[in-house]
Amino acid sequence: MSLDPIALIATVILLLPMGYFLLAAPGFLLVKLDIAPVTVLMRSMFSGYFRVLTVAAIVSTLAFATEGRLATVAGIALIAGGAIVARAWFLRRMDAELSARDGGDAAAVGRLRRLHWEAMGYNAAQLAVLIASVPHMVLPV
Repeated sequence: MSLDPIALIATVILLLPMGYFLLAAPGFLLVKLDIAPVTVLMRSMFSGYFRVLTVAAIVSTLAFATEGRLATVAGIALIAGGAIVARAWFLRRMDAELSARDGGDAAAVGRLRRLHWEAMGYNAAQLAVLIASVPHMVLPV
């Protein structure tokens, strides 16, 4: 039983941004979120992660579509759509909390921290589902 090389490459392409965020995001747990440059960097990481995940999911969707794996295409298209929606949702909330923090709301830093945890949880859940699906995705049909 050999692996499908296109499916394997498409899966790795999808795993890369998720793995990056899994490793990069916890670093922000070690710093204070009341420091403006730190939160600008964190917001940029969120934005970049969701954009790269969207592109990776679209590329993977196209690769699986060429293989004729429609169930996998639907699943990965959900990841792409989820990344688009999540990016808008997370950034809108983050911007609101940053404005509140800059306006003097001391509780906004705690809400930023919780938002950070939520994003890490979102990524971890997607990554867990994707890793559990790998055997079904890369083995020939």
